[in-house]
Amino acid sequence: MDLVVRGGTVVTATSTYQADIGIEGDRIVSIGRSLSAPIVLDATDKYVLPGAIDPHVHMELSLGDITSSDTFATGSIAAACGGVTTLIDFAQSRRGRSLLDTLAERRGLAGSQVAVDYALHVAVLDATPATLAEIPQVIALGCPTFKLYMAYADSWLDDGQLLAVLRAIGEAGGSALVHCENHHVIQELTTRYRAQRKLEPRFHPLTRPALMEGEATARLIDLAQLADCPVTIAHVSCRESLRAIQEAQRRGQRVRGETCPQYLGLTEQEYLRPGFQGAKFVMSPPLRTRADQEALWGALTRGELHWVATDHCPFLYHGQKTRGLEDFSLIPGGVPGVETRLALLHQWGVGKGKLSLTQWVALCCANPARHLGLANKGDIAVGLDADLVVFDPRRRVTLQARQLHQHVDYTPYEGLEVTGYPQHVLSRGEPIVEDGEFVGQAGRGKFVMRKMRG
Repeated sequence: MDLVVRGGTVVTATSTYQADIGIEGDRIVSIGRSLSAPIVLDATDKYVLPGAIDPHVHMELSLGDITSSDTFATGSIAAACGGVTTLIDFAQSRRGRSLLDTLAERRGLAGSQVAVDYALHVAVLDATPATLAEIPQVIALGCPTFKLYMAYADSWLDDGQLLAVLRAIGEAGGSALVHCENHHVIQELTTRYRAQRKLEPRFHPLTRPALMEGEATARLIDLAQLADCPVTIAHVSCRESLRAIQEAQRRGQRVRGETCPQYLGLTEQEYLRPGFQGAKFVMSPPLRTRADQEALWGALTRGELHWVATDHCPFLYHGQKTRGLEDFSLIPGGVPGVETRLALLHQWGVGKGKLSLTQWVALCCANPARHLGLANKGDIAVGLDADLVVFDPRRRVTLQARQLHQHVDYTPYEGLEVTGYPQHVLSRGEPIVEDGEFVGQAGRGKFVMRKMRG
């Protein structure tokens, strides 16, 4: 063996126990007591977790003439410091372009920069015969999940297009990850508020009501049932969407749900911050109510929502968010979070008794791996990739943008003190974070081929 992680409390999605973990090369080769190796990493009084997986991030996402502020290099370094050893980003360009060309370009952009392992969802923005014909080829290249949008002018699909794409994905053995909002309602409400000169950030959530997120979710689920396609509802924010998911699951439909830390810990009150500060929280769907928060936590504990992702899509407050100073509809939507998810879920979930340790690991590590085809990730077992996090449950950290590694000038959690934080991170047996600081190398991450298990 090359390295032993010694003396920690191993936490997986199914159990918690004391053990040493032996690593040779990039794999776990032994789990036991009193293991020895030339290099020993002391994990006494710490948790040893599988490397976390963030299955929903947007590095270098271009929206017209603006691009999210984290590159694949800076974003993956921030991810590593937060205990994330695998990212799933998106291959998305424009309507009418080959999915295969888009995938190749995205892999080329990420591959030379990414510091942790990564995979890709492929966005389908039209339903032409040429696009549908490429779906099986994309799956064969290790990308079996496809992002679909029911909102945004340059990417939304109407119901007929959604049905055609869902049918093609289902027939090819893939799965869809869907952004569920009602495009036409958003456009009408935005036009109304702009005409009334109601242009502050506080009007953003009013253009994307929970009622219509629920409507879109229910409609998408019905289309997926008709198409016989498994679907995941992305970034679930409200009770209305949850009800549609719960009903589908009760009747045995293959529907999963994802939510994000921002919906679990922040509310719509953030939009009422003085001046333009509410712009920092402009995202889609928007933040909801305290009652929605509690419903989301309940769904996580019952297994109705399957993982917590971040939808990490950072834009600088100064110079990017501020382009919407005179009109909230011009504020680029998205918030940073790839570095803080594991600690926040420990603080708000484990720390407040809403999640057990094993549920925490399931939501951040095991479930994304199991449901999204990452066969060698998300667990601690002999033969799997040696992706490990030594997590100090007693370490206190005050979250501040200036101390985080995300390339953005704010964090929505500024000033929040968390108890529990990653200390060391291994990616395929290689130490990439030591005592909270990145010691790895940009470009060392590998593209992970995925295959759905059914």
